[in-house]
Amino acid sequence: MPVYEYECKECKKVLEVQQRMTDAPLSNCPECNAPVKKLMSMSSFQLKGGGWYSDGYSSVSKSADNKPAKPASPATPAAPPCQTGAGCPATAATS
Repeated sequence: MPVYEYECKECKKVLEVQQRMTDAPLSNCPECNAPVKKLMSMSSFQLKGGGWYSDGYSSVSKSADNKPAKPASPATPAAPPCQTGAGCPATAATS
């Protein structure tokens, strides 16, 4: 649940209240029952690491643009073709 900050207009006390986003905002101070105003405070949420950008947009790496595309190499090498043309003895034995 989000934490909201309120400031009392009479006693100047700052309150932190855990509320659901669907809850109605706090209207009176629990100490003196005077009206309160909601404060806009800094969030403690930060995105850190190599995959996040401070401006919300990714930038294209200049070094990746200059490199030619490398063809994908197959996981296992293909078997050489049979030279006889009639059928390889190795594949006939396993069939």
